[in-house]
Amino acid sequence: MVEAAYIAFDRFPSSKGSAVHIRHMAAELFGRYESGLLCVLGGGGLPAYQREGGVEIVRFAEVVPNLLDRAEAFSAWVAAQLAPHRDTLRLCHVRDPWGALPALDLTCRIVYEANGLPSVELPYSWPLATPATLAKIRDLERRCLENADAVVVPSRVIGAAITGRGIPADRVHHVPNGADPVPDGLPRPDGAPDRYLIYVGALQPWQGVDVLLRAFARLADLTDLALVVCSSVSPSRARPLHRLAARLGVEDRVHWRYRLPHGEVAAWLAHAALSVAPLTATPRNLDQGCSPIKVWESMAAGTPVVASDLPVIREALGGNGRLVPPDRPAELARAIRVLLEYPVAARDLADRARKDVLCWAEVRARLAAVYDHVDPR
Repeated sequence: MVEAAYIAFDRFPSSKGSAVHIRHMAAELFGRYESGLLCVLGGGGLPAYQREGGVEIVRFAEVVPNLLDRAEAFSAWVAAQLAPHRDTLRLCHVRDPWGALPALDLTCRIVYEANGLPSVELPYSWPLATPATLAKIRDLERRCLENADAVVVPSRVIGAAITGRGIPADRVHHVPNGADPVPDGLPRPDGAPDRYLIYVGALQPWQGVDVLLRAFARLADLTDLALVVCSSVSPSRARPLHRLAARLGVEDRVHWRYRLPHGEVAAWLAHAALSVAPLTATPRNLDQGCSPIKVWESMAAGTPVVASDLPVIREALGGNGRLVPPDRPAELARAIRVLLEYPVAARDLADRARKDVLCWAEVRARLAAVYDHVDPR
């Protein structure tokens, strides 16, 4: 008898920050009910079905090249997974319209977790999307958000975007990301440079890794300084950035690590001189700003953070990091240089930031309060 379902159009598990978030959110949901169903993307050798205690994990692995066709196929697949449990499901936690649509046909409560808005994100993954297509997706988002019993947002920035679409503020709940404290004394990772900056995350254009490479090229006089890029995607996705590093003359000083297991990232962060989050000033980061896990995990590791001065970053870091105007390599390089030259000030920023990090237990407690609100036990 399945009482709860968590549905995500994301591969799980994976090296991406979204997988960390899904793991904690799903654990809170399934810990509340006696049984659960986790519907996620598969592939990459992951099993189509597995069972962990009272939780069934099913993975959509059909190969559909077109993103929207794949989303539609996923939605139909989710409907088939939920159908046998329609009489017992009490709550569905969804992360996107593709998972939400099948749940709208059920009588259970729906918690819609708005980490992103496909109508805003789609132009980055599918530049050929027409305005008419984006309008249809926006209408689909509206329908799902309006019919959800609660909307969970990781930042107040995207919360404002949701209420700006007419969703009542009392149905929008702020549940940010978090990070558990990184213990002191973690061994230095094998192959780590003596002194390095670090970037952790995906390599999409809106992440600003190209800006970071251009800034790093301006630090050529710091011959002992390296840059480590811990990418959550495959090496093939990094080819344009490799070519850029070569043109800038920094390829020998950039160390690439691909799809590291999440448990290994903490040590790379802890031993870095600085962590850099060079997000660009695009609608992806301004209109629907999320809550970057890499920033939270850098704070938890006690590593000073240099990041773009965007509302969502200010919300996470407060005054406990060095903020620079986005998309400006020269200013990013200058901020990095200043913190490297004043290590005591950098350490003070890091120590303050570390104290302000929400651990995952606190985050899960906030999510549990949302569940209590929509489905009192």
